[in-house]
Amino acid sequence: MDTLSFKTVSANKATVNKEWVVIDATDMVLGRLASTVARILRGKHKTNYTPHVDCGDNVIVINAEKVSLTGSKMSDKVYVRHTGYPGGQRFQTPLDILAKYPERLVEKAVKGMLPKNRLGRSIYRNLKVVVGPEHKYAAQQPKVIDLNTIK
Repeated sequence: MDTLSFKTVSANKATVNKEWVVIDATDMVLGRLASTVARILRGKHKTNYTPHVDCGDNVIVINAEKVSLTGSKMSDKVYVRHTGYPGGQRFQTPLDILAKYPERLVEKAVKGMLPKNRLGRSIYRNLKVVVGPEHKYAAQQPKVIDLNTIK
């Protein structure tokens, strides 16, 4: 029996095959979009997934302003942040965020689904969220992915 066939192959920075993919967020539910994007960023869809290595793809999300939320979350959900000063707690609804910075809604949702460590911060840099259908990453020749066909 060949013992080499039982070796587990771990991916590392040199052996990882990173691709560029484009995802259209038009009429997508925010949480479902974010969980799939986080899965692709993390690399869990690949056969050589390794938990401690950034082996995921680079993801470009277009039409971020057209994302939707179910129910009355658009006006009832509240994002809380703190300025760092006493009494500096600030509250925003998704409507407020969409009006001023539409890309941040998708970014916040995806970032919350990534690991909270150095690896998660480095994986988050592979996410590019764009308002509108045009993006500046055409030189990377990204593949278009339809999330409705992916399980």
